[in-house]
Amino acid sequence: MGLNFFKNTVLLLVLTIFSCGSSTEKKEQREERKENQIANAKTQDDTLASFGDQEIVVGAEQFQLYSDLLKGKNVGVVANQTSFLESENQHLVDFLISKNVSVKKVFAPEHGFRGTADAGEHVKDGVDSKTGVPLISLYGSNKKPSQEQLKGIDVVIFDIQDVGARFYTYISTLHYVMEACAEAGIAVVVFDRPNPNGHYIDGPILEAENQSFVGMHPIPIVHGMTIAEYAKMINGEGWLKNSIKCELSVVTMKNYNHKMEYSLPIKPSPNLPNAQSINLYPSLCFFEGTFINAGRGTDMQFQVFGAPSLPASKYNFTYTPQSNEGAKNPKFKGELCYGKDLRNEPKLEKINLEWLIDAYNANGRKKDFFNSFFVKLAGTKKLQQQIEQGLTAEEIRATWKDGLNEFGKVREKYLLYK
Repeated sequence: MGLNFFKNTVLLLVLTIFSCGSSTEKKEQREERKENQIANAKTQDDTLASFGDQEIVVGAEQFQLYSDLLKGKNVGVVANQTSFLESENQHLVDFLISKNVSVKKVFAPEHGFRGTADAGEHVKDGVDSKTGVPLISLYGSNKKPSQEQLKGIDVVIFDIQDVGARFYTYISTLHYVMEACAEAGIAVVVFDRPNPNGHYIDGPILEAENQSFVGMHPIPIVHGMTIAEYAKMINGEGWLKNSIKCELSVVTMKNYNHKMEYSLPIKPSPNLPNAQSINLYPSLCFFEGTFINAGRGTDMQFQVFGAPSLPASKYNFTYTPQSNEGAKNPKFKGELCYGKDLRNEPKLEKINLEWLIDAYNANGRKKDFFNSFFVKLAGTKKLQQQIEQGLTAEEIRATWKDGLNEFGKVREKYLLYK
């Protein structure tokens, strides 16, 4: 398809198109874009400053900026319940169809198209009852679209709300979608959305031998990038198979920067119900690799943690997990857990390791505390070893410093916002 696919896209405010080849714009066109405050990686800071305190406008809300990309094309959409246009009070797929866009297939990530499946639950193919559009699951045995599934598709839109943690699998889905589309010669358009944990980067860098669907790239646990910035990094760092490049374009947001407070209008998955759970998630998800319950089976998911074996003298908050949406069989279902209530904790600016270390030391079952999933979540064997050796949180964090500094330099190349 090449750059002609994007040639007629007239951008009014903050759309930036990034493709694999070099730009062929004339000097006059660049000057005109600058005058109209059209953002690219070099001018984004000035553009954002000019908007002041105006409301964030996500990529999907800017139809006038991407409609030409879709005109006359057969479109695939990677979407879930967060792919929603608040201004239209409509799901993206419904909105595109109302605009006579030819949506041929919807590809659904973990938790499914409507976002109700358990973490890790197999999501089946089907048909969307509202639109009649075929649904293709990208979770379970089919994490990467097949060439047959992409047949007849001209362009794929990716519009899913991420939360900025390496082990949150939507960025792994993004990788496989980009890879499959690159192999098929299909363009990908990413509609950008805020990262609610975009205000910091933290954690150990994933080591190649621990690569999995909950950690595919050599990045820290908290990467501090939006989904579009992350897509650019995947492409630019050659992380797709055989270093193939995806024909990638991005619809950036208006009025966004990485330090902004942002509460998601729709929960991104069943067990992240509110802003507090999303902020705590990078710290509490470590408990998924232990026998400790992290609030699944309650309405306080990723805001509490506990287990029957934690001492009541130290952990005096109690709760009893039960089957619910997103957790049909939670740890310690029907058992009284002693733990800690974090619902009123201040907003985190870094990963909290103290809760994990304290639970390890207090539980009385150190030998059984970790399971094999922990190393995949951490991306390294070192963190478990450091905790077992008795290192403090500060001592562990010191070992992350060099990796975070190096990642920060790489990240800088792909940032679209402050």
